[in-house]
Amino acid sequence: MNTLWNKDQEKDFFNNALSLASPEKLFYLTKDGNYYAYWPKKYKGNKTTLQSRNSFIGSYTEKYTSELFEEISGKLNCYSVQGIICDEIGLTKNSRADVAICKTNNIIQKAEDIRLILEVKMSVVWNWQYKQFKDSYELTNIGDYKSHQGTPGLLRSDTMLKAIGKSINIRVSGFDGSKIPIIIIGNTPITKSYYKKVDHLKKCGVIQGFWSVNHKPIDNPIDNIKRTEEYGFFRFDDLNEFNQATIDIVQEDREYFSSMLKRKRLGEIIEIANRESSYEKKAQSFLELLKKQ
Repeated sequence: MNTLWNKDQEKDFFNNALSLASPEKLFYLTKDGNYYAYWPKKYKGNKTTLQSRNSFIGSYTEKYTSELFEEISGKLNCYSVQGIICDEIGLTKNSRADVAICKTNNIIQKAEDIRLILEVKMSVVWNWQYKQFKDSYELTNIGDYKSHQGTPGLLRSDTMLKAIGKSINIRVSGFDGSKIPIIIIGNTPITKSYYKKVDHLKKCGVIQGFWSVNHKPIDNPIDNIKRTEEYGFFRFDDLNEFNQATIDIVQEDREYFSSMLKRKRLGEIIEIANRESSYEKKAQSFLELLKKQ
């Protein structure tokens, strides 16, 4: 059964990665010979930057996310697919969607068959100590992200900006992707400086949400935000809550639109659209007129 992100997931990641790579590729080595996932807060020795772990955690979390959405995708008569390509909306071979819920189980997709795009921005959250013995090793959790010097996941400004940039690229690639919601999947809270930004991104339709699938990334619950005011960021605490939110966002009929017009022309468009007989037809007319500008 799928589970939300937790310490067991991180231990599983390291166990899998250690079968493919040496400890030096996955942990920082202190001057006194100790291996840590992150430099401990009080460590004062020389420090290096560990880049080699990124590809391992990236592959693991994308696969994890695909599997997390797999069961609910089936209930929606869809598939959870990794690394899709859709040139119509800017998802090229070199800039694929990490994971998507689609009507077909293909890597190359048509925009009309994509129901949800998921950009995965997850990392190792807790600090871990690795100890090597003669014929075995031990992994010990030694603290949450407040106990180490790293900045994991959505707490990093560059991670947030990359997620926003990828989403904007999809939105400005044309009208083909206007019906497709975009969700950023993380396993940490976000910083306070991004609270208003993510709410605005949601309200203006660029991104439909920053979702954390880690219900307890930190021991102090005061620092563990549940949601921002307008739900631009939301933390899931159980699978039922997560599955229902996924169903809601896939099944809702919505459309992204954006424009900057003179007020007179905008008023003319609204007046023309208002002549239609139903709310749905008014909306359709309004959107079609905007696209012709």
